[in-house]
Amino acid sequence: MIIIVILFAVFYLFQINRMTYALCARKEIPEEKQPKVYRTINILITILLVSLYLKTYYSI
Repeated sequence: MIIIVILFAVFYLFQINRMTYALCARKEIPEEKQPKVYRTINILITILLVSLYLKTYYSI
């Protein structure tokens, strides 16, 4: 179960980072602000994935 969740999480984070790159390019976010945008989005997505795993793990 944990391996499936980890593979899903890696794929999902990769896709989110691709969309974040497209957002930064489209909105013309300056280079010095982009790391903050990536960090914020990655932290929020990681929290979402961990809570999803915990919810799934403890509901079984």
